[in-house]
Amino acid sequence: MISTNVWRHATDVWAALRDNPIALAIVACEIGFWVLLGLGLLARYVLRARRLSAVLLIGVPVVDVVLLIVTALDLRRGAEVTAFHGLAAIYLGVSVALGHRMVRWADRWAAYRFAGGPRPVKPPKTGPIRRAHEWKLFGLALIGGVLAAGVLLALGQFATVNDAQRDGLLSRIPLIGAVIGIWFVTGPLWVSLSGDDSSADDARRGSDADARH
Repeated sequence: MISTNVWRHATDVWAALRDNPIALAIVACEIGFWVLLGLGLLARYVLRARRLSAVLLIGVPVVDVVLLIVTALDLRRGAEVTAFHGLAAIYLGVSVALGHRMVRWADRWAAYRFAGGPRPVKPPKTGPIRRAHEWKLFGLALIGGVLAAGVLLALGQFATVNDAQRDGLLSRIPLIGAVIGIWFVTGPLWVSLSGDDSSADDARRGSDADARH
């Protein structure tokens, strides 16, 4: 019974993705990002193939370019603007702003697991080091939001074929503000209001982690 329900839900999800090329492109690009990153780090630390690793890792940002091209082509063929076009812009903005941190995070863990590197240190859960960490992430997210809005404006200017599409893209900009607002509340604001009860050891470990970012 459970397997039947899972299969039915999976079929429904696939049907929804198949009918919406932008949603499918977002999922495919996210999978492609992690596959290329994983293979690149595998080539670097397990196979010791530096050149192959470099080629694979260069492909990571190319994924963003592919998503941008697919989104633009979808608009050029006259597709109706949906929330997925806004989501694609958010994906691109956040990927550009935070992608390098994600790559460094994965690289440190791969070096630890396969090359005898130091274990990555997480920032403390509370205290001034954690607050600084959250505010830094929020700053990058804010940059990502600005970039996402820029993507929508650029698509509206150069990729649309009618005013309805252009207006539809511009109407998605408040969605970016909502995402940034949720990030602010659940990130730096929450940590700042949660108090400062971290130990000296947490602060020391957090300083080490922040220094490595």
